[in-house]
Amino acid sequence: MRRAAIERLLPAAYQRAAGPGSVLGALLDVMEALHAPDEAVLADVDALFAPYRTRDGFVAYLTRWVAMDHVIAAPRADAPLPLPVGRLRDLVAHGALLARWRGTPYGMRTALELATGVSGFLLEEPADQPFHVVVRVPPAAADQLAVITRIVEAEKPAAVTAEIVTAEIVIAVPSPPSVPSPEEPS
Repeated sequence: MRRAAIERLLPAAYQRAAGPGSVLGALLDVMEALHAPDEAVLADVDALFAPYRTRDGFVAYLTRWVAMDHVIAAPRADAPLPLPVGRLRDLVAHGALLARWRGTPYGMRTALELATGVSGFLLEEPADQPFHVVVRVPPAAADQLAVITRIVEAEKPAAVTAEIVTAEIVIAVPSPPSVPSPEEPS
């Protein structure tokens, strides 16, 4: 708040006493200076939550808002991000789209392409293996298997098993433990 705005909030007797060089006038100047940093933030508050305008350090926090924090799951807060900040910005910007298509081949492929910056992921559902998906990783993304595995685990439906295949490596994604139905004997 500006000094004049603060002064208008005071009773008339205090307003008269708040002239230049007075103690109350000095206090109002200090109050204005204390409000200035907060007002600067509030004047541009929409930039905090815009994925392409926020500061780099805030982008990882925004991934939590769009349920993509599994991509950056790091054991320590000071650990480096597994993706360039630009790719994280893309994930946050497409968060609503990814949420809408979560659990579908399109959603998983889109999340993988945004996170890795590589297109050409193939998702296959073998006819002889129901509730199973094979994710074929393009060679250009083979060095990002840790991130790819986290995305596949989070984006696939819970009852589906998955394996990640590159030209040289096959990774089986563990499926959740099965819970016997009431009709099945234990």
